[in-house]
Amino acid sequence: MARPLRFRYAPGRWDETRVRRDIYDDLDSNLGATWETPWFKPPDGFDAARFEMDNGDVALFLWNDDVAYWMGNTETPETLWRTDKKGFTEVPDDVSRWVTRELTAQLHEESPWLEPYPHLSWFFLPVFLSKDGRETTRSFFDDHAAGFPDATRDEALSFYEEFLATGVLDDDREVMAGKLGTSEYLDLTRMTAAMGEFNAGKFLVDAGYDIVPEIDVTTGHAIDYRASRNGEGTLVEVTRPLPTSKRSAGTPVAAVRDTAETKSGGQLQEHGGGVVLFVDCSSFPDDEWRSVHAEKPEVHHRPAVVFRVRPDGRFEGYTKGSVPLDVPF
Repeated sequence: MARPLRFRYAPGRWDETRVRRDIYDDLDSNLGATWETPWFKPPDGFDAARFEMDNGDVALFLWNDDVAYWMGNTETPETLWRTDKKGFTEVPDDVSRWVTRELTAQLHEESPWLEPYPHLSWFFLPVFLSKDGRETTRSFFDDHAAGFPDATRDEALSFYEEFLATGVLDDDREVMAGKLGTSEYLDLTRMTAAMGEFNAGKFLVDAGYDIVPEIDVTTGHAIDYRASRNGEGTLVEVTRPLPTSKRSAGTPVAAVRDTAETKSGGQLQEHGGGVVLFVDCSSFPDDEWRSVHAEKPEVHHRPAVVFRVRPDGRFEGYTKGSVPLDVPF
């Protein structure tokens, strides 16, 4: 499975002759390629090419007398195999902006339903145009409402656009977007679980907390969030049970208990306390959630927050134990 899009950094003297020999000819012989003019003017001091492969892959290449940058969702030419990989924030701003503009225009041409959601488009761009995941990640939003039951695509997109547009996760964009995965096979379980972390993030931000994701702890694990306010920080770990239609558990209550037990009996047990468990039941349709909310089952860990959010931003839930966070229920 290919990873989310990243740059390749190739220092050295480049000119059009070398680009044609080492980049274009390699792509053309392996896949069939067309050398196209980029859609937008490249950064000052760089020449640029857009390579479109016969199989639908695309690559962008910027170069000057000192350095070159490659970005593509296709096979990497052999001359670049030993070059360093860099994220969008690890290359010059003008290079990152130009590539982002080119790829975003392509994304919106291929999937115009994403155009009204500019921050979400930008945030998930590294997976929306990844080599293996470009169809599955978009299908997850388009055909499956990003894991929300009984919701439209645009309701789900509006929900995540509003949250992501706050910018609270911008600095961690590549890590968080990568959680969606880049598999050519649609893994609804993984993708839905990944969006549970975004749901929990919105819960915390709406409650007035600053959030930092992926907190390394001494057990060697990473806890999903640190939520901070007024100098006080709380660690939060998220899990998301599947509805009964998607798992072997016979009832929604059993699904909540089983999923929470898996999390609390492993990673949280090793950590030894000090973490609030968030159980995101947003995958449950109304009737299943009502039964969970009425019974309020234990989740094998305290403190815990069991919640469900709908795309209109309504949160419902209950708590177990003494939760050191302000919650709206």
